[in-house]
Amino acid sequence: MERIDESLVMVETGAAIAYRLFDVGYAIDLERALDLLATSGPERVRPVRGEGQALQISNPPITVLLGGETLMLANHSYDVELSARIFDFGVVSLRVKVRAEPMCPWTDFTLFGQRLHQHPSITAIVQHHLRLLTERIAPAVERPSIAALHEDYTVFRVARIRGADGEPLDADALAALDVAPLLLNETRPLSADARRELLPHRFSYYGDDLAILTWDNALVVEPGEQDTDLQYIVEFANAQLLELRYYDALLDAELPRLYDDIEAARARHAVFPGRRFAALLQRLQAQVADSTELVERVENALKVTDDVYLARVYSAALELFRGRTWRAGIDRKLAILRDTYAMLNGEAQAARSETLEIAIVLLIVVELVVGLARA
Repeated sequence: MERIDESLVMVETGAAIAYRLFDVGYAIDLERALDLLATSGPERVRPVRGEGQALQISNPPITVLLGGETLMLANHSYDVELSARIFDFGVVSLRVKVRAEPMCPWTDFTLFGQRLHQHPSITAIVQHHLRLLTERIAPAVERPSIAALHEDYTVFRVARIRGADGEPLDADALAALDVAPLLLNETRPLSADARRELLPHRFSYYGDDLAILTWDNALVVEPGEQDTDLQYIVEFANAQLLELRYYDALLDAELPRLYDDIEAARARHAVFPGRRFAALLQRLQAQVADSTELVERVENALKVTDDVYLARVYSAALELFRGRTWRAGIDRKLAILRDTYAMLNGEAQAARSETLEIAIVLLIVVELVVGLARA
């Protein structure tokens, strides 16, 4: 594909939206959260595309505006818009939107994105507003606790990109842009093979739009400012990824602790050996039930039915984020917990049977001794 002179390409209006997603609890009562956030004007947002009704969202998340901040970037002050999206499965997504200078060259927009990448001030802003938000919705959060694990993602949103002649670039010309420095933070030119391998997820619906997804970043060229459905889909996929990673890590930590607890329970002397594993079995049952229920709820939170375009984007995001791999790992660990539960329960039942048999034998012996004594 013919390359274009990017120094002559102008970004009409552009922005970077930095997403920081956190697990703040087991679940969030969204109706209660709506009441608690009423003064901030929260809303239950669904996609707005004409085909948006093809998205089935069992419990739409809440979107709430958090105000503004100022960010210094390369000695230039940028106004920052902050908002949050709250998901019922315990995830809060903080969004930091930084608008680039209007009508800036593509090379300058790329430099803007690179400077913004992992900017330390964004972390400080996010942490501050996360604390304020979680304090406000605390009564609506079940088992509140902010996990150490979190997800970072950045979407570079552009309305139009104009060529040297001042006309908007069409989808073919947009596809010729070198997006590797922006999306992959690469400073040296990549080979054509590397670009194809590292940037395979490209989508276009109309003649003037483009979406490119990577693991950490995405570029969305969309003339309609209100059309944020693709960002919605990618944010949802990141929230699901965070929960899968969180429960995978939780089960990773549970298994070694479980083995130690089994050894300790077996070494414990008890009047009734069958009761040695009672607390452990109860904990295992609760762990399996909680993990299974929440993972199923996360995966079924969003379904795409008839919208082929959004379905392709959503499937690509799940593939890119290795959702199936994380789910398979969780399923394997849950299977180990279930097998362990069955083994311990069987061992406990055997101990109870053995105790019962000993009791019966003792009763028989007592009866014999009493009978002989009476004779």
